[in-house]
Amino acid sequence: MKANPVSNRRHGAAQTAAETLERRQFLTFLLSDETFAMGILAIKEIIEFGHVTVVPMMPSFVRGVINLRGSVVPVVDLSARFGRQPVQRTRRTCVIIVEVADEDGSQDIGLVVDAVNAVVEIEEDQIEPPPAFGAGIRSDFIEGMGKFNDRFVIILNPDKVLSTSDLALLRNTEHGWEGHSSVAEAG
Repeated sequence: MKANPVSNRRHGAAQTAAETLERRQFLTFLLSDETFAMGILAIKEIIEFGHVTVVPMMPSFVRGVINLRGSVVPVVDLSARFGRQPVQRTRRTCVIIVEVADEDGSQDIGLVVDAVNAVVEIEEDQIEPPPAFGAGIRSDFIEGMGKFNDRFVIILNPDKVLSTSDLALLRNTEHGWEGHSSVAEAG
């Protein structure tokens, strides 16, 4: 039986539309009373904020590490990373596991946030470039400003939120803690 070229083109168009739609989906979350977003493709999962093993001599924004199904994952307090007060643990506090690029490929990092809101779609024409000043965080951390529900949401760039030197430090921490029996299981 011969393939119908029209239906194949439609399938290809539908697949492209789905991929485009996926690129415009963002997870929104709270830090204090401010809403931030991150592209859904960088996010692997969201877990409850549980026990974190403290690692000595880490930067103040690194809460420690968790054992996530056998992998040691560094946990960063995103609010503290932005130079603000650390996240205060509540029943809604959670850890967003993101995959970020580094020199060696990629690494999973947990980001502590006050609460996760929802996955939202923001049209490309509703995303503005990062502001040059006034966002309260480093401009290289910001991928753009998304207009959603008549307000702006800061869209973070997960690969920039941690600098190369921070990633190297965290990777050294990860390798130093592999197999350490006191690292608590999370999930």
